[in-house]
Amino acid sequence: MKNKVSSQTQEQAMNVAKGTQKPGQTKEQTKLIAQGIEKGIAEYKKQHKKKLREQDKARKQQLKQKVHENIEGVEDSPKTKNSSLLPWRLLLLSWLGFIIYIVW
Repeated sequence: MKNKVSSQTQEQAMNVAKGTQKPGQTKEQTKLIAQGIEKGIAEYKKQHKKKLREQDKARKQQLKQKVHENIEGVEDSPKTKNSSLLPWRLLLLSWLGFIIYIVW
């Protein structure tokens, strides 16, 4: 399966090949050099895209881990259970104090 190379890459490769052209070099030789440069550019782009994908995967995995750790931290917190009972305890204490005040 042959990979498609953009026209911009082909132009870049031809410019580089012409820039390094030696005296007495035929057009065919220049075209072959340009094709080699095209392959090099295409390979570089593939590797660059692969590297970016791997970095993105690693970033997403780290983000996922942080979110998971934050969720675990909230669920394991004993303060949330006690803090929800505090208002009820204070209400009960205030009513008991009021009843004791009235009775005495």
